[in-house]
Amino acid sequence: MRLSGSWQSVWDDRILEWMRENEGTGTPKEVHDSGLVRVSRTQVGRRMKKLAEHGLLTHVGNGAYVITDKGKAYLDEEYDAEEGVYINGSGPTEPSTSADAETNDV
Repeated sequence: MRLSGSWQSVWDDRILEWMRENEGTGTPKEVHDSGLVRVSRTQVGRRMKKLAEHGLLTHVGNGAYVITDKGKAYLDEEYDAEEGVYINGSGPTEPSTSADAETNDV
């Protein structure tokens, strides 16, 4: 089951699914014109902006967006959009910080 965020709308999953199925990139107009999402192009644009604010899409300019690794992981049920974390360590590993290293010194 996908762990959606309280900030998400019913259309967000469909937008992300469309993006992944269409080479990972698209514009609000393309998503709207596909007929998959039955809201205005303006509303699709707002949702895509919101998805970008939460790291599931990236705005690349000229109205175009690209789905991120987090967006793909969310669709694959490997990312919790509410908490903004990968589930069960399924995400990319991040190097430990110096603060982490300090806590390991004995």
